[in-house]
Amino acid sequence: MEGDWIMFDCGSCIPSMTVPTYIWRKDGRPLSQNHGNNILYLDSVELEDGGRYSCTISGHEELNSSAEITVRPGYPPKSISVSISPSSEILEGDSVTLNCNSDAKPPAEISWIKEGMFVGSGKMYSISKISSDHSGEYKCKSINKHGEKYSDVVMLNVMYAPRDVVVNLNSSAEIVEGDSVTLSCSSDSNPPAEISWFNEDESSAVGSGQSFKVLQTGHFYCEAHNQHGSERSDTVSVTVKERSSSLIRVTVGITAAVVLTSVILMVFIGLLIRRKRATPSEEQNHRESQPNKTFWREY
Repeated sequence: MEGDWIMFDCGSCIPSMTVPTYIWRKDGRPLSQNHGNNILYLDSVELEDGGRYSCTISGHEELNSSAEITVRPGYPPKSISVSISPSSEILEGDSVTLNCNSDAKPPAEISWIKEGMFVGSGKMYSISKISSDHSGEYKCKSINKHGEKYSDVVMLNVMYAPRDVVVNLNSSAEIVEGDSVTLSCSSDSNPPAEISWFNEDESSAVGSGQSFKVLQTGHFYCEAHNQHGSERSDTVSVTVKERSSSLIRVTVGITAAVVLTSVILMVFIGLLIRRKRATPSEEQNHRESQPNKTFWREY
């Protein structure tokens, strides 16, 4: 790997009558490094140190050079990134390619992960006729015998027009005059849709927003729209009924009875309180003022 050290040792089993001189070669060209020594030492291997190494001993040229040793400096994946094509806004139905750029030696194997799940392999990951289901976070994994590395996450954001537009009621579609019913509109779109409300009996919109309060009879629907298109919901009928006059009379009668009963009860309670507060002398005078009932019975 890059940064490792290598030591080459050159020798011959044929004795020499003179002091041998060693000539080192890389890719067939002589090296000045360690010239004349039987040891060639590479302290920290770099990419440019890669190549075919051999040696020759002076005086033994008839033996030609030694066998070659090939050095291939390797390193784990680094500088890994993901690019998306096209890089502009992606619409549902488009073809999209994700490309994983990785620097590794030997070249790395590439795999693709979407939100924790393996979805493909290879330097490029292509999707034809993309749909909203392909939206999400993607990253690539680069691996060789020296190690592995993940890219940063990229977001694949697929745009599409509104769909599945539905009107929901929070109560019955039949209400009494003076009451109201609230309609709500739901839809699926990217980016989120703007909502308009319509009454089939009117030519222009009667409201906007996610919810709409209805006070009158009519046939209502909502329309969701963004820059990629629009879609309307089915119609919901709302009926407003008049309040019953008999019900009003009954209500008024009950109210009057309750008020009268309350007044009578208050008068009765007041009399009781007054009687309890009367003094003994007042009670005596009250008795004397009454006719002698016993006398009249005897007579």
